[in-house]
Amino acid sequence: MAEESPEGLVGEGPRVTGVDADALERSVEAALRPRSLAEFVGQKVVREQLALVLRASTQRDGSAEHILLSGPPGLGKTTLAMIVAGELGASLRLTSGPAIQHAGDLAAILSSLEDGDVLFVDEIHRLARPVEEMLYLAMEDFRVDVMVGKGPGATSIPLTLPPFTVVGATTRAGLLPAPLRDRFGFTAHLDFYEPSDLTRIVTRSAQLLNFALEADAASEIASRSRGTPRIANRLLRRVRDWAQVHGSGRGDLGAASAALAVYEVDERGLDRLDRAVLRALCTRFGGGPVGLSTLAVSVGEEPQTVEEVAEPFLVREGLMSRTPRGRAATAEAWAHLGLTPPAGHVSHVGQGGGQTSQDEGGGRLFG
Repeated sequence: MAEESPEGLVGEGPRVTGVDADALERSVEAALRPRSLAEFVGQKVVREQLALVLRASTQRDGSAEHILLSGPPGLGKTTLAMIVAGELGASLRLTSGPAIQHAGDLAAILSSLEDGDVLFVDEIHRLARPVEEMLYLAMEDFRVDVMVGKGPGATSIPLTLPPFTVVGATTRAGLLPAPLRDRFGFTAHLDFYEPSDLTRIVTRSAQLLNFALEADAASEIASRSRGTPRIANRLLRRVRDWAQVHGSGRGDLGAASAALAVYEVDERGLDRLDRAVLRALCTRFGGGPVGLSTLAVSVGEEPQTVEEVAEPFLVREGLMSRTPRGRAATAEAWAHLGLTPPAGHVSHVGQGGGQTSQDEGGGRLFG
């Protein structure tokens, strides 16, 4: 396990296991992206389904149906959108929900599309309502109504659009309005990756980076990557840095373990914030349950940060449960920290399971 930070506040700072990427990292990611479905590793079912959709549309010599990709950040939604355009031999236009503030902004984008183009809309669940309504019509009838003028003299002019394909990406599929969701002919959900697939991804990325990475080191990086290719590639670059500065320049198991220890990523992929939350839950609150706000204050973070950044992975790993009375540590959490639960403590099941705990007054756990 990585060295533990001193007891106390976690504080601010970039997370090497975070799923968000800034502009610089996205430019680095671009060099590592697969260019075709044949190169894309993992998501076997999605790849097969998407290949069928694209092959059929190509044989019909028409634009593909609109495609919706959902799933947590960092799993390859943007990469798949680029692959869709590549497989169709079409141009790709990229935008995002927050970037389209007004219906006029969308009209300008749509009017510039050419026959068969692919429009990728990231964070599509964050579109404004007037923009959504314009997109409905454009996706279904390939036309938009452009308002010219203001007030009583305003005139609506219909604008015919060439056939195009919308590829929408969302991390919050439940927030999509039904009329928008129903206009996508193919919907795919991306799941977290298996370690074997992440090992292949890391190995391929190392080759593209001209970094000699040994098989056991690739497996070690993959096992700590939280099922997410973006994190796997980020950890790979940190291992490469460590090997260059402190090692022989080769990515062996020793270099991988040492680099990940420097960045406080333990053998299960938990980082400093994750362990701070678990340790506070176990040592300060006896394993819980404890309210989210109280737990967040104890580690010096905002409740939203704990809930959206640390908690999803801890719950998925079976280290934390959400109960009607607050967050609770599981038996696995105590074991992972090398701690012994206090006498009489009732451990909670992981994964938000349905076990009833005696100290919760018969309340059931939920996800």
